[in-house]
Amino acid sequence: MAVRMRLMRMGKKKQPSYRVVVVDGRSQRDSRYIEQIGRYEPLHDPSLVEIDNEKAVAWLARGAQPSETVEKLLNISGAMNTMKMKTGKVHVVGVKPAAVSEEE
Repeated sequence: MAVRMRLMRMGKKKQPSYRVVVVDGRSQRDSRYIEQIGRYEPLHDPSLVEIDNEKAVAWLARGAQPSETVEKLLNISGAMNTMKMKTGKVHVVGVKPAAVSEEE
């Protein structure tokens, strides 16, 4: 079963709010979900992003693929950074070596 992390639309007409949920990838947008891991309300100023980072990292470790929008929200909340630190995929750019001066 392909597991995805994506948004589920809630709220009234023209007043969207979203749940960040873990679902079977073949299911429809607002169908049943496995687990709710957060919420996103874009109409607040600034936008409200609440994500349970522990649950998100656990699902990412199990192989759940986030949608493009959810990946951006996970970066904002810090869950993607935590996941990269756990798996060792953080690329640290070192200091460039001092250029060797050529004496002419």
